[in-house]
Amino acid sequence: MNIDRNPGMDLNLDWIEAIQVNKSATERRAQSLSTRRSVKKIHQAAWLLKAISLIDLTTLAGDDTELRVKRLCAKAMNPLRHDLIKALDIEDLNITTGAICVYHDMLPTAAAALKGSGVHLAAVSTGFPAGLTPFHLKVEEIKESVKAGADEIDIVITRKHVFSENWQALYDEVKAYREACGEAHMKTILATGEISTLRNVAKASMVCMMAGADFIKTSTGKESENATLPVSLTMIRQIREYHERTGYQVGYKPAGGISKAKDALVYLAMMKEELGDDWLQAELFRFGASSLLGDIERQLEHHVTGHYSAAHRHAIG
Repeated sequence: MNIDRNPGMDLNLDWIEAIQVNKSATERRAQSLSTRRSVKKIHQAAWLLKAISLIDLTTLAGDDTELRVKRLCAKAMNPLRHDLIKALDIEDLNITTGAICVYHDMLPTAAAALKGSGVHLAAVSTGFPAGLTPFHLKVEEIKESVKAGADEIDIVITRKHVFSENWQALYDEVKAYREACGEAHMKTILATGEISTLRNVAKASMVCMMAGADFIKTSTGKESENATLPVSLTMIRQIREYHERTGYQVGYKPAGGISKAKDALVYLAMMKEELGDDWLQAELFRFGASSLLGDIERQLEHHVTGHYSAAHRHAIG
């Protein structure tokens, strides 16, 4: 699927100031998504296979090692056990995860392990997770990660720009990051658990898209509150608004706290209903998760055998 990359546009403060969010209506809609009847049997298996292809398999721990990253890359390239692939008769699909996401220091190891696989390589950048390092160092970090092989960069915004409603500063910052990314696609992390209100989330989403974000992303995974359905609805409705006004499609990445297959199904249904089938592709939707893959494997094994297996049978790395 070919997506015309969002080039961004001039900051339009009239658009930003006009944004409103009906919190109670958003929460009611989110509640309806999480309580509706889910898909079953072969249809559920198909949706779960789709979810695997949308996962950014991630390790962002202080004790990461080259061996751990190599094992994670092997899992990204072969996310399902061979016996399950054979039982599901999907050998020809060659399913992989969407990407591997690591710190800059692990990029050479990951790039070598993923070479020729088609799996994208993402690096967190700009002083992740707090984003409080000097600005010029953030820009250089992006450039160094691109040189090291990252074709996707997950950047974090400066939260104080949102608190002070300094939309020009936020726009200028994100635009500079986009320029530093070059051909690498940029996912802009809003840290939604830290920017307080749904209206802040909506406005920050729109500003980042105006500045050229390829994706907008909920969280670093390090906040006390990560991806939620009300926040996700708020963000994807801004994506829809931006698309209607400009014609450009921007991707969405919920991250943190999505660990169960049933949750992935809810997010996929939300994307289909709110944005349409185009957004059910890795070019426009990712899950920032790792433990999610293990639970999806368990559900697929239950589909094949009728029994749930122990978690250790579905190791992530």
